[in-house]
Amino acid sequence: MWRGVAAHSPLLLRALPPPPPPTLLLVPTTNTTTTTTSLAPLLRASSPAPPRLRRVAAAAAAMHDGAAAALVMGGAYSLVLAFDKLSERHIVEQSLSRKIVHVLSGILFMSSWPFFSSSAAARYFAAIVPLLNCIRLLTHGLRLFTNEALIKSVTREGKPEELLRGPLYYVIVLLFCVLVFWRDSPVGVVSLSMMSGGDGFADIVGRRYGAIKLPYNRKKSWVGSISMFLSGFVFSIGMLFYFSCFGYICLDWERAIWKVALVSFAATLVESLPISDVLDDNISVPLASMLTAFLVFGSSPQSKVRLLAFTGKMLCPLTFRCMYADSRC
Repeated sequence: MWRGVAAHSPLLLRALPPPPPPTLLLVPTTNTTTTTTSLAPLLRASSPAPPRLRRVAAAAAAMHDGAAAALVMGGAYSLVLAFDKLSERHIVEQSLSRKIVHVLSGILFMSSWPFFSSSAAARYFAAIVPLLNCIRLLTHGLRLFTNEALIKSVTREGKPEELLRGPLYYVIVLLFCVLVFWRDSPVGVVSLSMMSGGDGFADIVGRRYGAIKLPYNRKKSWVGSISMFLSGFVFSIGMLFYFSCFGYICLDWERAIWKVALVSFAATLVESLPISDVLDDNISVPLASMLTAFLVFGSSPQSKVRLLAFTGKMLCPLTFRCMYADSRC
């Protein structure tokens, strides 16, 4: 009886602590309907987008990239046209106008890459610009069409055949870098910076102040080589910083400065060699820059796969031709 009275005593009821609050069970209950209902939002969130939504997104990205490619193409044409007018009015010398176009074409083309979308096909839309320029140079260099303004703006002696050498090599390197490296690899960025900014300023400064020639190449000067090293280094660091601001490239800048300096030195050394009659500077400079940048920066697996695929596409027809020639012999 004492237990029964004590259990119903108001004093003891007041002394008892309040019941604990209800807790959320993390273990799924045995009720399959409740469990399925609670997991349904998670399953819906992790499911892929509907095919119709993916098609709409792909179409929007294609329209965006197509518009960006058209704007870049228009800007490139306007750049050449503007310096043509300046040289015709004798405001800028023709040789200086040609080298300024050489510098600005590659730098401004690289600067336009962040304007394209994040789609996997964005690089191919960007590649339309150098591809059309390549076709343009081929048709005019082979005398299929005539454009005196184009010939004067990008050639030294005003001959159409010159379009098939330095200018054509220039746009081929642009096409190669945009397809293989794109905007997430420092290798392509540094290579184009050395070809555009470094080699361009080497010619501009060297022609005006290059009185003291190199001992092993009388066509090159100390001032031109020094200006190439400095301008290539500055343009490379500037473009790497530009792409890092958009999040495409992440670098340890203390090491990156020394790596870029090494690439600039290698490109400057190759440019100073007496091989320009055999190998054009628009090939030797970016090639030396790519090889050195591969060694010091490395490359992403995607860039390596694209490089092997591109090389395979270029070499396979040549291999079959050689095999066919051997079989005929």
